[in-house]
Amino acid sequence: MGKKFAVIVGASALALAACSSDSDDSSGGGSGGDAVASQYDLSGVDLAIGSKDFDEQLILGQMMVQAYEAAGANVDDKVNLGGTAVAREALLSGEIDMYMEYNGTGWTVHLGQEDPSFDPEELTSGVRDLDAENGIVWVDRSPFNNTYGFASSPAATEANGGPFTLKSMMEYVRDNPDAVVCMESEFPDRPDGLILTETHAGIELPDAQQNILDTGVIYTETANDNCDFGEIFTTDGRIPALGLTLVEDPGVNILYNISATIREETYDANADAYDAITAAILEPLDNLKMAELNARVSAEGEEPAAVAKDYLVEQGIIAG
Repeated sequence: MGKKFAVIVGASALALAACSSDSDDSSGGGSGGDAVASQYDLSGVDLAIGSKDFDEQLILGQMMVQAYEAAGANVDDKVNLGGTAVAREALLSGEIDMYMEYNGTGWTVHLGQEDPSFDPEELTSGVRDLDAENGIVWVDRSPFNNTYGFASSPAATEANGGPFTLKSMMEYVRDNPDAVVCMESEFPDRPDGLILTETHAGIELPDAQQNILDTGVIYTETANDNCDFGEIFTTDGRIPALGLTLVEDPGVNILYNISATIREETYDANADAYDAITAAILEPLDNLKMAELNARVSAEGEEPAAVAKDYLVEQGIIAG
């Protein structure tokens, strides 16, 4: 009789433990009322959410789609609209209500300004103030900065004993005539391209040491030591995936931190929700985290929507 009772108690304890474990697993992702998105009621709100057409933008766009759906909004998923001009025009025309945009792009491309600040908050504030005249609100700002940069090959990094700076990279190329820097066709002539590094280092890169390649090829050729250095985007997922090393930038290249850009009439109707949800999405995203998420799409072939969902659950923005 005592043995039978012990078995029943033991079975009950296991059942309770299983229930407790299930509960703990779900709450780890911000379940139910604990999730950030669930704190806001956007039921009845129609939102058209867009993005540009590359991996990072697809992930960020899906983060917004899923977060605002979790807040109860009726979301029209227009992620993957096209390039910068297409996404911006869709926002201005009212085809979409929001998409993620970079402060450097806002300043130089959309607003036609020169001499951007190299302070992330100052640049974003400047863009925010000027774009308000167009009825566009810039909400929050990511720590990550997806700017132009360079990565060094495994062999060059080993020869240097660790990461290069932009100046030491240019000195290495000057002192090693066989060294090659691989770049996209536009980069040597862009005002925000190679000239910034040359001016910073006080060293010009000879044409004979420039190799012009397509973007994707630059990463693989640098990883294979066929390029000593390759021009890259600093949050590209192929950097960690291929074992490349970022060249350290002391603040030479123009900033490209990201914010949510939202039509003013949309924003004003639910400002608190947009502020809180955007902050929850963007503020944990440093360069390393964004590169890891990008790598899951560009290097591992995962779907942007799945990567976005994992991140939102991990950050407690939506329920798991």
